[in-house]
Amino acid sequence: MEAPREVILPGDGFFYFSEEVIPMNRRILTVLILAVSLSSLTGCSRENTTPGIETITVMTHDSFSISEGVVADIEKDLGIKIRFLKSGDAGAALNQAILSRANPLADIFYGVDNTFMSRALEADIFVAYESPLLSSIDDSLKLDRANRLLPVDYSDVCLNYDKAWFREKATSPPARLEDLIRPEYKGLTVVENPATSSPGLAFLLATIGHFGQEGYLEFWKQLRQNDVLVTDGWEDAYWGQFSAASKGNRPIVVSYASSPPAEVHFSEKPLDDAPTAAVLGPGTAFRQIEFVGIIKGTANVELARKVVDFMLGRKFQEDIPLQMFVFPANTSAQLPPVFERYARLAEEPVLIDPELIAKRRSAWIDSWTEAVLR
Repeated sequence: MEAPREVILPGDGFFYFSEEVIPMNRRILTVLILAVSLSSLTGCSRENTTPGIETITVMTHDSFSISEGVVADIEKDLGIKIRFLKSGDAGAALNQAILSRANPLADIFYGVDNTFMSRALEADIFVAYESPLLSSIDDSLKLDRANRLLPVDYSDVCLNYDKAWFREKATSPPARLEDLIRPEYKGLTVVENPATSSPGLAFLLATIGHFGQEGYLEFWKQLRQNDVLVTDGWEDAYWGQFSAASKGNRPIVVSYASSPPAEVHFSEKPLDDAPTAAVLGPGTAFRQIEFVGIIKGTANVELARKVVDFMLGRKFQEDIPLQMFVFPANTSAQLPPVFERYARLAEEPVLIDPELIAKRRSAWIDSWTEAVLR
């Protein structure tokens, strides 16, 4: 993997909001809904634990999903029961974990990302664990030197475009962020509001990393003049406005580097090629990294460590791509064929210090709102 683009910007202030769940293809969401329904039938409450067998509770966000067979393997290998406590979107789940720290609701937290990492660490709710599996994790993903939060998966938020639209118009698709403000791209782009959307915030951070704090607002002002469309969330942008996935007329959308393989995987008929492509040139994407950590106060530290080790191991990691459409953090994990063929990663993704995000997020979003929506 190419080293992420590090950005160091001055600033202060603090802001916290409950982010939108990392969205996915509607058919993926259907799978997740079914998974939630199944989990409610198979023992996700403390009352359903098996007598004499330890239960490890994993608090996570609503878009978490893993194969039943992989869960069964964890339980069999460790002689335990696993309970997944889905607690809303990533921000809401983290907030619950912080508010309940005096009497923890879970043993493990899965799904803190690098936009909320600083808040999680400042709350001091995790214990350090230097898993032996860290040697298999990409070094560029390791943002907590104390190993309280261990990288478990990641994805790139970036522009996606409708290949057929650009082919039919005999127009070149965008290759850089600067392309979006050119006259020929007027009225072609739809983005998400960073105040209400996780990918919207990530794309705002990509522009800050690319243009710098002095230049990102000028880019957005010019993008507004070029008739950018802003929606509240990914689902409306992708399924309501993006020409490749709806009756919308916008052939450029902010989505994920894993969206093209998702289109192929969930297509109702076999496809020879992905109908969409991601823009992944230098400084065009923000890398979102998710972490797993052991919650301070658990009575099952040793078992929790073993579960974390399993989550960082190949069996769990190789199940992640087609369950949550993100990339595994373990460099030895083999990607499924549809990812191998259609998924690409950013050449030089933006990765901003989590502490800086926590300090400047409010000011950045306020400034963006003033420049783009008012």
